[in-house]
Amino acid sequence: MGVPKFYRWISERYPCLSEVVKEHQIPEFDNLYLDMNGIIHQCSHPNDEDVHFRISEEKIFADIFHYLEVLFRIIKPRKVFFMAVDGVAPRAKMNQQRGRRFRSAKEAEDKIKKALDKGEVLPTEARFDSNCITPGTDFMARLQEQLEYFVHNKLSTDKLWQNVRVYLSGHETPGEGEHKIMEFIRSENRKPSHDPNTRHCLYGLDADLMMLGLTSHEPNFSLLREEVRKFGKNVLCLNVFHFNTLHVTCTLNMCVFFFQKHIGSDYDLERIIDDWILMGFLVGNDFIPHLPHLHISHDALPLLYKTYISVLPSLGGYLNENGHLNLRNFEKYLEKLSEFDREHFSEVFVDLKWFESKVGNKYLNEAAGLAAEKEAASKEANKKEVCCFSHNPVKKVIGEGKGDDEEEEDDMFETEFRQYKRTYYMTKMGVDVVSDEFLAKQARCYVEGIQWILHYYYHGVQSWSWYYPFHYAPFLSDIRNIAGLKLTFDLGKPFMPFQQLLAVLPAASMELLPQAYRHLMTSENSPIIEYYPLDFKTDLNGKQQEWEAVVLIPFIDERCLLAAMDPCNHNLTKQEKARNCHTECAVYTYDQEADVTYSSSLPQLFPDIIHCHVRKEHIPMDAWYVPLDHVSRPYDRSSLYFCGFPTLQHIRHKVSKKSGVVVFQQSSRGENTILDILPSKEGEVCDDVATQVLGKAVFVNWPHLEEARIIAVSDGEVKFCLEEPPGVQRVYNRASTPPPTKVTCLSDKEQKDWVKDVQGLTEHFLKRKGIVVNETTVLLYGQLLTGRKYVPKANGVVELEKQWAKQVLPFAYQTVVKDIKAFYSSLTCFKSLDELFPPTTTVFMVGNPYYGAMGEVQDSSDVIKDGRVRVVFNVPHEPQLETLIQNQHKYCVKYSPGYVLASRLGVTSYLVSRFSGSIFIGRGSKKNPCGEQKANVGLNLKFNKKNEEVPGYTKRTEKEWLYSVAVEDLLAEYLDRFSEVFNAVSRNSHDDVFYEDDIWPGLDQNGAEKVAEITSWLKSHPVSSVSRTSCELQVLDTAIVERIEEAVEKTKSTKKVRVTVKPHLLFRPLEQQQGVVPDPDSEYRLFDRVVNIRESFTVPLGLRGTIIGIKGAEREAEVLYEVLFDEEFAGGLNIRCTSPRGYRVPPCALINLSHGGRVDHTSHKLTAIVKPQPAAFFFPVWNFKKRVRYVVSQIAHRATTEFEDLIASLKISTGSQQTPTPAAPPQVPSSQSEGPLSPQSFAMKGTLMLKEMLKIDGAGAGSHSSQEAANSATYGGQQQNRRRSSKKLAANMNSPHGDSPASATPANLTNAMLGSKVSELARVCVGLGMAPPDFSFIGNRQVTIVCQVKLSNGLMVHGPQCQSENDAKEKAAFFALQRLGYPPAPLWGMPLPPPHHHHQSQPYYGAAGTFPGAAPDAVSMPATGHTPGSASKRKHRKLAVNFEAAKVSE
Repeated sequence: MGVPKFYRWISERYPCLSEVVKEHQIPEFDNLYLDMNGIIHQCSHPNDEDVHFRISEEKIFADIFHYLEVLFRIIKPRKVFFMAVDGVAPRAKMNQQRGRRFRSAKEAEDKIKKALDKGEVLPTEARFDSNCITPGTDFMARLQEQLEYFVHNKLSTDKLWQNVRVYLSGHETPGEGEHKIMEFIRSENRKPSHDPNTRHCLYGLDADLMMLGLTSHEPNFSLLREEVRKFGKNVLCLNVFHFNTLHVTCTLNMCVFFFQKHIGSDYDLERIIDDWILMGFLVGNDFIPHLPHLHISHDALPLLYKTYISVLPSLGGYLNENGHLNLRNFEKYLEKLSEFDREHFSEVFVDLKWFESKVGNKYLNEAAGLAAEKEAASKEANKKEVCCFSHNPVKKVIGEGKGDDEEEEDDMFETEFRQYKRTYYMTKMGVDVVSDEFLAKQARCYVEGIQWILHYYYHGVQSWSWYYPFHYAPFLSDIRNIAGLKLTFDLGKPFMPFQQLLAVLPAASMELLPQAYRHLMTSENSPIIEYYPLDFKTDLNGKQQEWEAVVLIPFIDERCLLAAMDPCNHNLTKQEKARNCHTECAVYTYDQEADVTYSSSLPQLFPDIIHCHVRKEHIPMDAWYVPLDHVSRPYDRSSLYFCGFPTLQHIRHKVSKKSGVVVFQQSSRGENTILDILPSKEGEVCDDVATQVLGKAVFVNWPHLEEARIIAVSDGEVKFCLEEPPGVQRVYNRASTPPPTKVTCLSDKEQKDWVKDVQGLTEHFLKRKGIVVNETTVLLYGQLLTGRKYVPKANGVVELEKQWAKQVLPFAYQTVVKDIKAFYSSLTCFKSLDELFPPTTTVFMVGNPYYGAMGEVQDSSDVIKDGRVRVVFNVPHEPQLETLIQNQHKYCVKYSPGYVLASRLGVTSYLVSRFSGSIFIGRGSKKNPCGEQKANVGLNLKFNKKNEEVPGYTKRTEKEWLYSVAVEDLLAEYLDRFSEVFNAVSRNSHDDVFYEDDIWPGLDQNGAEKVAEITSWLKSHPVSSVSRTSCELQVLDTAIVERIEEAVEKTKSTKKVRVTVKPHLLFRPLEQQQGVVPDPDSEYRLFDRVVNIRESFTVPLGLRGTIIGIKGAEREAEVLYEVLFDEEFAGGLNIRCTSPRGYRVPPCALINLSHGGRVDHTSHKLTAIVKPQPAAFFFPVWNFKKRVRYVVSQIAHRATTEFEDLIASLKISTGSQQTPTPAAPPQVPSSQSEGPLSPQSFAMKGTLMLKEMLKIDGAGAGSHSSQEAANSATYGGQQQNRRRSSKKLAANMNSPHGDSPASATPANLTNAMLGSKVSELARVCVGLGMAPPDFSFIGNRQVTIVCQVKLSNGLMVHGPQCQSENDAKEKAAFFALQRLGYPPAPLWGMPLPPPHHHHQSQPYYGAAGTFPGAAPDAVSMPATGHTPGSASKRKHRKLAVNFEAAKVSE
């Protein structure tokens, strides 16, 4: 636990230090250290609140392995990977462990009792007892065995691990995990060969890791903490990681700024940091209690620092001299700090005086009064005590120069202050007489504790047996006369594992002990039975949380414990004796020459390692011992910049204070340190800035710098931007090659967007980072670095080039750092094609044919001089999903608005909304509540604040929640069983909490039993185990996923092909290229087939799968794809699939096989999903209240027509975004084949069919065909630009939106076809149970009219610009019908398809500046079972009339 709440305090105090990062933003590290106990606890009992939770040991081990694998992959340590499990702890720590285990056992027992009292049925399997995570238990022995297997397996099979030394310090090696890590770091620091620029990453959840990092005085030390987020009930998602990083280097710099501001720069800042660490221990930690009334949450730390600043000039030195306490200076510091005791008492003194006036002089504790009488009987003791308490220089100063009344009041204050402290000692520590000797012992023990802790943090354990013998600390004013103390410690020996088990475990966990010792905990005749109370008290002692309370159990006596155990030792079995020992830490390295078989102890879960290439060495226990006189070497902390590490240098700033910065997703309540960026001396002129940075790589987002390529510069009026061909991302570093620049003036809309960007950046820096950027006059627009990629050049040379994201983001110029050299690790560097593609290298194809196929490089010596590489590719047979895509509507979950469910159930929409969420029922009645205990009896199917939904049950749109038939059935059963709850909620709709006695008021009704019955019914229902997902995630439903699994199982064949390939079409998985997207032009859609191309990943390299979900994000690199892989694998997740074969994968880890098929004109496959696109590709609007998101859309099943049957027979991709290109006039085929038609036959047959369907002549169709082809080409160019003006869109909207030939028909035919749209829309609305549509009109400068249609389900549709209100109204109704999924019958001559109720309220997701019906940049609709929007339908109709312009490749 370390220092409670310290991590949160430091993160709030200095908000720019703590950063929430994604995997791709974590910098490079040399050494990674894991405090394993946090991982073990998280994987074994993630939710202690749920008494129904059960987990097997095999699942725990698998989750731990997956956790370790992911952490290693994310951090990618270069040199050392150190895993430390807690071993036997020093005695000082055991007391805290003992209290924590007693409390956890009691809490678990209470929770089980409450659940049984409510009538809940608990599983028959035994619950996991977290107390087994203690050295010496069976569980820890088995875990150690599996960890050794894991290390051997990864070193033998994973290339990323083979250059790293792996240390495993298990539970049998004495010492706490984090302190064993620090012993290693200190020993490395002592070596002459130690690299001072070593980058350390310490992962763990304990708060004192910050202190440990500071004691190392290493310049590059970072802490990594993961925010584990639960997806549903008891579902720990080990695939979605959100990290908090806290960089110790920045903490040092912030402390330097703070102290230099008050004391100047005449002091040794390294020593001040040591004193800062010491002051942190005074608020309490695992080894000593906090001083009275000093709480972090009550601003104790600022008080300590303020006192230190005031007293430092008079000390003549420091408090903490490299882990040695300077007692003389420490006494002076405490003497000054003791004024706080009096100040705190003076605040309550007024209340005591008032109380005394009411009840007489009886406010003191009765025990204190009796003790005072005993003291009075002993004159000698009384004299000593008066002497002890009267020796106070502060009192003398106060009393000087005052009158008799004031002196009398001061005397009364002092008397009552002494009595106040006497009461504390008597009631808290149970002493009868607070004597001088007692206070001296208190002072010595406390100072001894401070010195022991300093040794422990700086030099390691100096005494295994020492511990602080009290539950409470003395008052500051009583820690005196300590300068002359001689503090020495006896090293002793650590407990044996079974001795610690008996010392820390409660009787409730006696099953974890060997049988020979269990009776010592339970037998009345046991000599140590007094140390295992079944019931005990806790004392918050000024704290707020129950877990902070002092557990009042007796300290165990070491001699009694060992004496009681001694007669039982001979009863231990051979296996138990083997467990009860200390072993050394081991280091594992990869050795190619070693080749043995490593047997698995769980072969059914983890297979034997047939070829194990691991060398194991043991490290003596005293190998890392550091003498007490060791001093860490100081280093220049400003000499080198490492990418990814924050820095407070390079930009001039000043420090101020305020509050309200957002830390850990909420505004901080304490004081924040704010960095105020100072304005530049030379000013910022747009053209000068453009000259300096345009086309160059700079570092943005200070202080957490990221490299970016600047492509545009703007001051809000003028914009300088690069003029490059599409796909070119060049860096212009040489003066001889200036960047091609284009200068434009911003339009009114662009100027408004520029202002929004500035406002968004300013707010983000202030609210999240605590940085005031001040006035922004110039914005830079850049592309962030994604990674590096080897690019073939002439003559067989390859170069490692930086790769930049496509997405463009704005950055404030004053937060940009130029002209600094960053350090990049010296990774393996390839110079030629021979080195990059040696034989047996694994590569992937990123060209056609065989797009995405994995292959192995063959001997290419004869062709590589010609710029070719010989590869043998494995080409698996792909599953056929076209039929499933066409018929997916049959398997999709149908969703409806709440009012539809309400009408079917006969209740109000309000009740549907309330019961599908959370409903709390409390004890008692509203007028007379009993306690704060509340039970949640809601279905918990939607989560507004967390923006989460439950797939298959609920779906959230922009306007409302939608519900499936399963929710209707569940609510119907709920209503049938417990109708009285519905009645109560309906009657009291404004209440947040409802009460048992109000719902069941009858004397014969037991509300508690009814609530227990409801909760038990809900837990037994399958919905209780369904996981929830983010509402931003577009997914395929479970039924569709199951059919994809079935289709995959039917296709398992593979063929091999041998080809010679141009090297630029090959992608080799390399560490340098992680983060680089293999094919930047790939478009991802649901149902797409993909392949994993990432090495050292949880998913095996080359494993293929199908995309079943897409989670949007603000940045390209943060998009996640849910992939159903073709085979199970270790670490796989059950994402709506029947076996653990799912995983969430970033785009840089995939090649999209389906994309290769779409760009290959020889393959025509049906596709259904549009890729998530940035809403603004070139200059996005930075709006933090309504953030730009990558959105996804799905073109679903369409009503079958004769024309679409023709399309299906030719297997043409109707979802393709490609623009049809002109082709030669069609020729009439001489014969008709039953197989696929030729392009000419297809064009002719389609033309004749349309003539017959639409009753038009060939001239009209032919003439308009050319026009439509031109329109299509224009549309394709607009899609690439993604920045079309509203005027052009409006002009396009004026063209007919039905079939193209209709525009050539007479006007009366058009009017006849459109004449019934308004009435038809009204009929459809009535049929869907909606109110009639609401029409309104919008005029503009061109005197044209736009009609707006509002439907009662929230859908709003704009029509095109028209000359008359009637025309506008008809066309708007036409668009509304299309949006509802009803193609107008008069236009096509077809019957209306069956309505899809779940689609009726789907809002319009088009980009800003577009109208419904136009083709937006990206359209977002629910990903399952939705009919196509008007843009999609219109495009299909265009294709139908463009046969003469279509080009179909065989």
